[in-house]
Amino acid sequence: MSPPSPAKLARYERQMRYEPLGEEGQRRLASGCALICGCGALGSVLANTLARAGVGKLRIVDRDVLELNNLQRQVLYDERDVAQGLPKAIAARHRLLEVNSEICVEAVVADVNAANVADLLDGVDLVLDGTDNFETRFLLNDACVQQQLPWVYGGCLGAEGQTMTIVPGRTPCLRCVVRESPPPGTTPTCDTAGILAPIVNVVASIQACEALKILSGRIEAIQPALLVIDLWENRLRQVNLDGLREAGDCPCCARREFPWLEGGRGAQTAILCGRNAVQLSFPGHAGLSLAALEQQLRGVGRLARNPFLLRLAVGKYELTVFPDGRTIVAGTADVAEARSLHARYVGS
Repeated sequence: MSPPSPAKLARYERQMRYEPLGEEGQRRLASGCALICGCGALGSVLANTLARAGVGKLRIVDRDVLELNNLQRQVLYDERDVAQGLPKAIAARHRLLEVNSEICVEAVVADVNAANVADLLDGVDLVLDGTDNFETRFLLNDACVQQQLPWVYGGCLGAEGQTMTIVPGRTPCLRCVVRESPPPGTTPTCDTAGILAPIVNVVASIQACEALKILSGRIEAIQPALLVIDLWENRLRQVNLDGLREAGDCPCCARREFPWLEGGRGAQTAILCGRNAVQLSFPGHAGLSLAALEQQLRGVGRLARNPFLLRLAVGKYELTVFPDGRTIVAGTADVAEARSLHARYVGS
């Protein structure tokens, strides 16, 4: 990628006038490459902000297709995109190149997993979390720690969100803070608890600013704490993480154990022949409370429960959840779509 000319830099004039960034920082942004994992709520704001800021290459990966209810909080898309049934990554690329035709935008329609994460990280300088589940976040954490790549975690639910910048060798990693992925069905999701758009914009904007610091070479300016924000209650809390990395007991960044990257953790899948269904199983996550999950899913779709299973019907899909954490997603034979539906309604 050739350095931007003075004429091309002119569009970033106001940004370059901010002294901590300056022209040197802007030129670094132009030569930088960021991977945005997930281009829904957080990811669409991240991609929009970084494209306008002049980050030279954006690689966007997302497994989902647009739906009308996405438009409430996913800023890159409109009703025409929904009507066309476009994958989010494809619609995002089209819109971002309308915003800034001078950058490179690579769209990847895929489910991020242990088999493809190394290829997705190839050549990038930074990873940004726009995902909706901890399984993928722990995979990203494994891969980024192994490859010594900085990444920025972010998550939102209701009116609350949190974000944390991870620089391997310099800051604690995600597993320093959260040792294990929450079992399926134990945490609410946006589809069960709802989400307000303002918290998405706030969290993604903080993530994007952290990305600009790193990509412009100002890594010393990153936020070292975990930020927790509740816009409805008007609270912002900084959780001091000093000492977590120094404790030296993190299985990931201290002991160099990467079970998600090696495929030993996370969902195991099987396409059920002749049934147009996918079975997802989660080793080690037995003991799921079907009663608690039923409460969480009330109002989402048609529910039926007995001592052996919980069944949720939403549109053309039916999810059957068992106490051992196993879920059968009927209505699709596509593994990525099944995983997406599971993350939306059961969580992971």
